[in-house]
Amino acid sequence: MRVQDSANTSDGYLFRRAGLFLLSIFLLTVLVACGSRPFASPGSPNVQGPIPGKEEFGMTRQELFTAIENVEAEISKCMREAGFEYVAVDYNTVRKGMNADKTLPGMNERRFVREYGFGISTLYTGLAPQLSELRTPAQIGLGEQNVQIYLNLSPADQVAYSHTLFGEHPDATFAVALETEDLSRTGGCTRTAIEKYFTPEQMTSTYFNPFDALIDKDPRVVEANAKFAECMRDAGFEYNHEKEVEPDMRKRLDAITGAVPLETLSSDALAQLKELQAYEVAAATATISCEERYLDPVVDRVEREYYAGPQQ
Repeated sequence: MRVQDSANTSDGYLFRRAGLFLLSIFLLTVLVACGSRPFASPGSPNVQGPIPGKEEFGMTRQELFTAIENVEAEISKCMREAGFEYVAVDYNTVRKGMNADKTLPGMNERRFVREYGFGISTLYTGLAPQLSELRTPAQIGLGEQNVQIYLNLSPADQVAYSHTLFGEHPDATFAVALETEDLSRTGGCTRTAIEKYFTPEQMTSTYFNPFDALIDKDPRVVEANAKFAECMRDAGFEYNHEKEVEPDMRKRLDAITGAVPLETLSSDALAQLKELQAYEVAAATATISCEERYLDPVVDRVEREYYAGPQQ
């Protein structure tokens, strides 16, 4: 009888071990399958499960790559149906345009800000980005082929091309809209294409990157943001968050110019534009200074804690 009991006990033990082994394999498979996005590090406070990607709009690098490829292909299709040629730009070209924000050849960001502020009102021409004599982010993100296509058109066709591609705001190219995380100003075929691959919420001017929102909730960042706002007030500017500054510049610029060509502005509008340009340079200089003093060190540290490992 004891021998029988011993055999049963042994069989039960082996069965349980096999069951635990199979369960562990199953859980491992599920974790691997769901691991397309990184998880917060053990030291990250109040975070459970996966967190948003660190790229624009909370995307991972792969998601951003796919979005760019899809949108560019759709822009090309839309322009072709409207009777214009547009060569779909690849990810690397759009990314170069995004990375060129606040830079010019031979000019680092600090010098750029000192001379051009954010490059919003200071580089305004009211014309299509293709006509800019400077290698701006908008022009770089459009690619050389599309710039040349535009330049080969007659003046009248250039106006039609620009409106078809960009709508009312020719500075709101896809690369610029991605970098600034503001799709609300896009128009024409650019907007038509974006709307197919981005959500209505992402298309609004109030959309806030979910990863940035997560970081902003950290008590250390809340305190740093308060110091940033105080620093800006000391410099003469009423901004409570770094992401308020550039949208305000675009709003002020649109109110003055209405996106019309620079040479058609009235003398009063030109005077207002000149005042805005001086204001922008001063505000940008203060923003960068206050960021470096209070925000950047804290945000960098918190991001490292929240986001463990490289993106997929």
